[in-house]
Amino acid sequence: MSESLRALCSDFYVNLKLGVKMELPRGRETVLEFFERVRRQFPAMNHFRRYRDELALESPQTDSPHRWVAARLNSVRSGTVNPPDMSEAYALHRLVLEVAPYFMSISPLDVDFVELLFGFDLAAAGNHDAIVYEALLADSPLGKLADSSSLGVTDCQPSLGFSIGRRGDIEAAFEVKTRTAQQTQNPEAAPEPISVYLTLRKFGSVMDLKDMGRIFDRLASVGEELAETRVVPTFLVPLRDAIASGRG
Repeated sequence: MSESLRALCSDFYVNLKLGVKMELPRGRETVLEFFERVRRQFPAMNHFRRYRDELALESPQTDSPHRWVAARLNSVRSGTVNPPDMSEAYALHRLVLEVAPYFMSISPLDVDFVELLFGFDLAAAGNHDAIVYEALLADSPLGKLADSSSLGVTDCQPSLGFSIGRRGDIEAAFEVKTRTAQQTQNPEAAPEPISVYLTLRKFGSVMDLKDMGRIFDRLASVGEELAETRVVPTFLVPLRDAIASGRG
């Protein structure tokens, strides 16, 4: 799936977030041992960085795929950027769910949620909000709010949330993120992309840490189906066409 998606966007990435209820240990040995375990499986991830709210291990930005993992007070996150296929997109995330609970002292009861995000960046100059409006809303009843030439679109970032499954135990969110303001503030910088996010989140503790793999598989399966049947035709194709035609 990733190759077909790459044809529609400039960057494609899959991020994982494991949220916990209690604060994670921040001791030097704990975090370094966790990162060393990750590096043994992914040797290119050898850049250790300290940010304001997190500690991170990354591969070089020039690597394809680019991978990263980060620890915060209440979450462990990981990401894979521009993977050649979906197995590569998921490999780091499966490892994190397997080993993070043991290195970071996460018990089944401590798990708050497991989240999987599919992200799509489309390179676009100009007014992002106007592009999104023309591509997604112009011909809709909501779009009639700005059908007068005297009204300039300054904020158009639609988002929708749904529950999935008979029990509604998975939350799915579709979101479009524009960055016109950043470009206006710094016109000399390279154009920022329009981003489309599909986020799936499963809340609740687990009975056994071995259940984490099953939860991930379900989120990945649902995410791939929604990406192909909803994100591509509803968001990516119209946005790509609007950008290419110069609309907005």
